[in-house]
Amino acid sequence: MRSARTWMFVPGSDARKLEKAAQSPVDAIIYDLEDAVAREEKAMARDLVKVELQKPSSPDTPARFVRVNAMDTPYCEQDVKACLAAKLCGIVLPKAEETDAIVRLDAWLSEWESSEASDGRRGQQRESLEIVPLIESARGLHHAYEIARSSKRVQRLMFGSIDFALDISAELTADGLELLYARSQLVVVSRAAGIGAPIDAVYPRFRDLEGLIRETQRAKQLGFGGKLLIHPSQIAAIRDVFSPSREELGEAESIVAAYEAAVASGIGSIQLGGKMVDLPVYERAKRIVDEARKRKLSLHSNQGEER
Repeated sequence: MRSARTWMFVPGSDARKLEKAAQSPVDAIIYDLEDAVAREEKAMARDLVKVELQKPSSPDTPARFVRVNAMDTPYCEQDVKACLAAKLCGIVLPKAEETDAIVRLDAWLSEWESSEASDGRRGQQRESLEIVPLIESARGLHHAYEIARSSKRVQRLMFGSIDFALDISAELTADGLELLYARSQLVVVSRAAGIGAPIDAVYPRFRDLEGLIRETQRAKQLGFGGKLLIHPSQIAAIRDVFSPSREELGEAESIVAAYEAAVASGIGSIQLGGKMVDLPVYERAKRIVDEARKRKLSLHSNQGEER
């Protein structure tokens, strides 16, 4: 599963934005064929996204996903089959409410992978295309665990807060209290299902940087692994919140070194800087250190391939 903190929606009907998105420092692009595209532009958007997915990529190219229309619309199957390409990383499925939709989508992807392999082309490895269910209704939240477990392709869930609030007749507020239960539930469900941390909803007021940072910090505190966004100006703030600061990384490295030395001496817990350090504290610090090393190695690898 590719790690990604920043996921940017790009309207599939806007050729200029599609071209610019590929050059942005975002981790993942979601070419949007659903909400951002008017009904009369669906076919045109499909064609534009298909062209983008056929363009060559480099190690620095963002991961490419497509948000198709919901399974109960007349557009979904056309969207999926038009966008299947070697450069595609996965499908974002909106209005995910039941496992049947995931199973049907899985079958379409498997059919394409099999046809690629049988034709002798450089097709996708089996089950390599990801399905990312977008949870944006009470029914979707209620069935989130079953959805998360319905296919090996489901490696993370996404939260659609605006549609979710509309569905439950909640009033969206700055502190997000009305969404706390849903967000917490998605984090717990993801962990219970053995998949990655969920991706938090968009912050629609893209000129409000302070509000974006506050909401992203809350999402990180709850256990989310990244955030959806709608404008390039939001990328840096989200990336910074989900990255440990230099001080946090230094503290984590100190905890890991001290605890591992203590364990080697037969000691199970220690004090460091006036804080008790036991196994759970060590494991959290180790996770921070490992993730930082992983990102550093990935960066060096990309630079080496470019040379």
